[in-house]
Amino acid sequence: MQNEASGPGAGFVYVQTNEPERNRVLAFRRAGDGTLNPAGDYETGGAGDGKPHLTSQGSVVLTGDGRYLLVTNAASGDLSVFAVGPDGLTMIETVHTGHAPKSAAEHAGLVYVLNTGEPSLAGFRLNGAQVQPLAGTARELAAGTDPAQVGFSPDGATLVVTQRGTDAIAVYPVAGTGQLGQPLVQPSPGPTPYGFAFTGRGGLVVTEAFGAQAGKAAVSSYLITDDGAAPVSRSVGNGRSEICWAVVTNDGHYAFTTNFGDGAVSRYSIRDDGSIALDEAAAGLAVDGQTGLRDEDLSGDGRFLYAIDADHQRVIGWAVGEGGSLSPAGSWQGLPATAAGLAAS
Repeated sequence: MQNEASGPGAGFVYVQTNEPERNRVLAFRRAGDGTLNPAGDYETGGAGDGKPHLTSQGSVVLTGDGRYLLVTNAASGDLSVFAVGPDGLTMIETVHTGHAPKSAAEHAGLVYVLNTGEPSLAGFRLNGAQVQPLAGTARELAAGTDPAQVGFSPDGATLVVTQRGTDAIAVYPVAGTGQLGQPLVQPSPGPTPYGFAFTGRGGLVVTEAFGAQAGKAAVSSYLITDDGAAPVSRSVGNGRSEICWAVVTNDGHYAFTTNFGDGAVSRYSIRDDGSIALDEAAAGLAVDGQTGLRDEDLSGDGRFLYAIDADHQRVIGWAVGEGGSLSPAGSWQGLPATAAGLAAS
């Protein structure tokens, strides 16, 4: 009989501690039924900012091939790269990126890191066990942009940055050499564009972190075109509070958003034309009406959704069922209060 911990659907969940003197990655082994067990902690060689959370999405990400884990160190200004193995993580390198990096993205070995202290982008190449800065990729962002996330489109042809301070979404064309063209900037339909996720068909789902006012939370959708991010559905509310993070299911039919202000995961349906509609405002719950839900990710097979419940210092999970339904899969304690960023395989 195959062991459930290593059977079909097994994987890992990774969370960074964001601790100020010794930033670490906490690894959890995921069994085939979605349950998690501690699987070690790994020093990043850098320092977190020690705050209760990072104001971003994508501070911990897996590369598209699943071979590497990228972790931003907000206080020490660098990116840690780990090789992912069946028995744990192996440090490859920690490289300088800029001031207060909080989000990273990768496509086919090309990596961009979003620095937020002095807003900028920095590019790198992953070549086996080497991480090489890419000449001509440093790009300063305009003052006051207050960026939240960087991410590649599924084909790698564009790089997207959400700009909270200017309520805008910037789309950069990516050359074959990895350098960026001039950005095409689209005003956001709602205030404070924050976390986002792509659909497989080139659609873009962006959260709008209005703030902690009850009922002030929304999501917009876009299609990426030669003219930038073209709005499709504008500021679709969910009646909850403070949406900040988004993921899209493997089939591209649903988006899950975490509502920091009230402990709910909302589900939006995604149509073929890129438009979205609210399916269920509270498809999943941590503690209803209590703050805490933050960074989230889907397992590689799409069967489980995991999120950080920072206020209760735990990872909480749901099984993803028919029609995007969510059912509780468990919760696992042991996170420090500063934990931020989550990636699942």
